[in-house]
Amino acid sequence: MPKKLLKADEVQAVYHRLRALHPDAHCELDHKNAFELLCATVMSAQTTDVAVNKVTPALFAAYPDARALAKASPLDLEGLINRIGMYRQKSKNLVALAGMLVEHHGGEVPRTLPELVKLPGVGRKTANVVLGVMWGKPEGVVVDTHVQRVSQRLGWTRFTEPGDIELDLAKKLPEKEWDMTSHTLIFHGRRICFAEKPNCAGCGVSELCPNAFHAEKVGRKPPRPPRDAPAVKTGAKVAKKAGAKRPAAKKLVVTKRPAKTAKTAKTK
Repeated sequence: MPKKLLKADEVQAVYHRLRALHPDAHCELDHKNAFELLCATVMSAQTTDVAVNKVTPALFAAYPDARALAKASPLDLEGLINRIGMYRQKSKNLVALAGMLVEHHGGEVPRTLPELVKLPGVGRKTANVVLGVMWGKPEGVVVDTHVQRVSQRLGWTRFTEPGDIELDLAKKLPEKEWDMTSHTLIFHGRRICFAEKPNCAGCGVSELCPNAFHAEKVGRKPPRPPRDAPAVKTGAKVAKKAGAKRPAAKKLVVTKRPAKTAKTAKTK
């Protein structure tokens, strides 16, 4: 958690300083239209923008629009995008997404968040990327790992979950800046405020940052346990290791049914 939380006017002052430091901040996914941006953003989940930009030229050359992509098989796409993570699931989502665009939207990308999030593979973050970059009308601030880390370190939010961070930033920054806020924080995170060793000495807003020169302790996800770490024992295993005795099992009492009485012999 940040040492100090900044008020809305302080957040905006730092933001304008960051905008001056990163005037070239923009969406780094290559695209020519809303359809290409939507597909590229879906593919960018748990994958770098650089990796996505390497596979999209061949993909869009083969399937330039939703109608062409809707006729494809996921197996056809797998051969084109298999250099990115989760490519099998993403191939299925892209074909299904294109089919819904054709069936429900005339092949065009819808311009509202409720319609976008109904598409396969599209969540709130992806929808807001498209709405912000293409039409300048996002319905919130896109929160990725860079935005989460940098906003926490700068004291803009105390929250750790993306949804809560988005609401916090939206309250402290004007709506017209929501789109550029995410791009600016992403650029700052990639260039200066690194996850492991942030360059506080080279940061243009370090004197305004409540975590300057200690930022590596804030905004980072807890490390994963090593693969060879012993499994956590629970329940009976823990009790056994601690020397606890199991309660004695109750004896099951079986009551025997009385033997059937033999029929008396008939007398002659």
